[in-house]
Formats: sequence, C-alpha cells, structure tokens
Amino acid sequence: MTDLFEIFQQAWAVRALIASVLVGIMCGILGCFIVLRNMALIGDALSHAILPGIVVAFIVFGYSTLGFFLGSVVAGLVTAVGITWIQQKIKTKNDAAIGIVFTAMFSIGVIGISWISKEQGVHLDLKDFLFGNVLGVSDEDLYLTLGITLYVILSVVVFYRYLFITTFQPIIAETMGISTKLIHYFIMLLLSFAVVASLRTVGVILVVAMLVTPASTALLLSDRLKKVILLSGLLGLLSAILGLLAAILLDTTPGPAMAIVATLIYLAAALLAPKKGLIFRSLQRRRLERKIRMEDIMKQSYKLHQQELLTLSKLAENIEIDTGMLNRLLRKLEKQGLMRLESQTLSLTVKGIDEANRLVRAHRLWETYLVDQIGLNEKQIHAEAEKYEHLLTDEILDEVDATLGYPTTDPHGSPIPSKIGSIQSLWQLAKGERTTVAPQQPNQLIAADLWKLGILPGLEVEIGERDADHLHVSANGRDIAIPALLARKINVTR
Repeated sequence: MTDLFEIFQQAWAVRALIASVLVGIMCGILGCFIVLRNMALIGDALSHAILPGIVVAFIVFGYSTLGFFLGSVVAGLVTAVGITWIQQKIKTKNDAAIGIVFTAMFSIGVIGISWISKEQGVHLDLKDFLFGNVLGVSDEDLYLTLGITLYVILSVVVFYRYLFITTFQPIIAETMGISTKLIHYFIMLLLSFAVVASLRTVGVILVVAMLVTPASTALLLSDRLKKVILLSGLLGLLSAILGLLAAILLDTTPGPAMAIVATLIYLAAALLAPKKGLIFRSLQRRRLERKIRMEDIMKQSYKLHQQELLTLSKLAENIEIDTGMLNRLLRKLEKQGLMRLESQTLSLTVKGIDEANRLVRAHRLWETYLVDQIGLNEKQIHAEAEKYEHLLTDEILDEVDATLGYPTTDPHGSPIPSKIGSIQSLWQLAKGERTTVAPQQPNQLIAADLWKLGILPGLEVEIGERDADHLHVSANGRDIAIPALLARKINVTR
C-alpha cells in the first residue's frame, strides 16, 4: 500500500486515474442506451472503424490529440452512414452489413498505421490504439476526455425524454414527430466521441467492454432507467479504478485489467442480484415448488375431507410425495393455520377449507376455460390445469369466471366451488343454496330489471330449479323466474 501511495504522488499516475474515472463514468452512462437499443455490435464496429480516421489525421495534422479526435469522429460517422446505406439500399442483413463495413475500415486502418510506422522518426504504435496506454495520458488527452465526458452526460440529461421514448417506443415516438433516425445518428455520434475518449485508457478493442458490461450489470440490478444509468456510471467508475490499481500492482496492461474487473462485477451480479440473479431465481424456484406441493396437499385433503376419508395414511396413498417431505409440509401447513395434525388424524381448519376451495375452483375453472375457449378436449386439460392452478390470481379467476358466464360444473361434470366471502353471480349457486342480492350491481340496467321482477338489494333468495332459459328462485313465499342471461350478471353475496 505504501508503494501504491507513492505511485499516486506522481503526475502521470494522477492523470491516469482521472482519465480512467472519466472514461468509466462516460462509457457506463452511454452504454445503457447502447445495450437497450441492441447496438453493442455497432459499438464494436465503430471502435474498430476509427483507425482510418487516425491515419488520415496523422498525415494531415501530425501527432495531435485534437487531430485524432476529428479524424476518428469523421471515420465513425462514415462507418455509421455506410452501415445504414448497405442495410437499406442493398438489403443486406443488419449484422452482416456491420461486419462488412467495420472489418474493411479496420483493415484499412491497420495497413495505414503499419505503413506510416515504417517511416523514420514516426512513433505511432498500433498496440497503444488497440489496447490503450492509460499510463501515457497527456494533459491534452485529459482535457479532451473531460470535455467529451461532460458533453455526453449533458446530452443524456437534456435529451433524456427523446432517448427514452425512441428506445422503448419508437413507433409512438414517430407519431409524436420525433425522428428516431436522427436520434439514432446522434447516439452514433456520442458513441464515436466515447470511443475516441477511450483510446488512451482501454483502446479501440476493449472499449466495448466498458460500454456494454457495466450497463448489463446495472440492468440486472434495476428495471428503472434513471437508476440503471446511475448504477451503470458508478459501476463503470468502479471497474476503471479497480482495473487501474490491479494493473499497477500486477504490472500488467490497464485496459484489459479494467475489462476483467467489469466482467467479474457482472458475474457477481449475475449470481447475487436480488431479482434476476441465479441464486435468487433458484431460491424462488424452490419456494414455488414447495408452495405447489403444499397446495397439492391442501387440494387432495379437501377431496378426502368431502368423502370423510381424511387420514394421514389415506393422504399418503393419494399424493406423490415421500413420507418425510409430506410430514414436513404438513407441519408447515399446521403453522399457517390451514390444517390440524394429531397423531394419525388430519383435519382442515376453516381457513384451510377456504384455501382448498379456492384451489379446486381454480383447477375446475381453468379446465372449463381450456375446453370452452381454447377448444381442447377433456383428456388434454387435466395436466394443463394442474400446472396453472397454482399461478392464477383471484383477479384472473374472477375474469375467467365472468368470461365463461359463471359455470357451475366443469367439463367432467364436477361442481365448481363458488368464491367464498365475496360478490359473485347468482347463476353460480347450486340448488338449495341461500344468498342475498348485493347492493351494487354491474350497471343500472340490471338494477332496473331486478326492480321489475320485485327483487330489491338485500333480499334473501333461495336457489330453485334451472333450465337453459331461466333460473327459478324463491323469496318471501313466491317463485321468481329470472332469465338465464340476467341471472349470470346479478351480483350476490354468500
């Protein structure tokens, strides 16, 4: 640490650190839009294609940082226009057009630098442009990098709304009069600036790593664009600093070290990210599997409960779970207040019956939906319903129920349990059930039809016979025939 502290007392080390910080922040921020717009390959193409611009600039201006900047930007724009022209005019596939143009430009640049380097007194090292030489950053390089970084950040802040909408909703942007093509070329211009600014630090080959990897890491950690941009800038900063320190301590090339650090941070996020990390997803998958097993136990217990056969041994016979796992899951269900477990005796609590009722309802409703709306036959629907009954929310089930017209039986003829403790359709109830007409009806027309039949909010009715056209109910000693279409829309409470 003492040696490292002494190194950073020197001017070249301070310049290298500042340049690395600026490049890390700039590439991280701009990289978000490069990744989200699937432009990583274009970024790679531009980074390689600027070499002819460097050659021409050297011939015209000599060894000039500003000259290299102008030449590189012009070469980048020529490459962007060339790629777009080939894609649109010659109808070549996008990735093929990119490959054709950037390999040609890169080859011209390599040949040009090799040719110029043969001249006596010329010190134009191809390796420095390809892999960077942050330890040789001059004051002029630093000023240029600072100016480009500030320009990129300011551009993202000022044009954030345009960048946002053209990235996620390009069609809507066009209808609003925003030119997506102009924004695309503007991002290409910023990308060219970023590549030029990164020449000294990571070089044209590894600049893509600083553009893509921190942004990809940030996208693993958040789904909100502003937060992603901030995280990406910070991760680019961290990668640049740690990479530079590693390069100094290990006496290696700084550019590749920065790329390796950025990759290691990405791998850590890929494992540990709160929502998208592999470990989190693995734990989430295990929780879902345990939840499905517990719900299968509840559903099977409900069926045995209805047949008055609910015992531990009978449950074990009817469910494909080993005994040890079954006992552990039953204890969890007992802690949740869904079941009671005493020796070999099992029983469902009131809460457990309600939950099992919901699961059976979900299964049978989904089976009915698959037959009526999808067109599957009765032999195809059970496995599909077994899969999705655990994923359907109450809101989705209510919507399915309404779409089907509140069926009372599934395709196998089994009764579909009604939803407990909530408003539902009169048509859902079975013969002999008693219910109360809900104060709130779907619309005023239904309330008017009920009034004509003498049915008022709060009236208690008993379900009678039904046929294809009418549902009969009794209330206050009289029989009322309600049209089937109306009965399906009448809200009642249990």
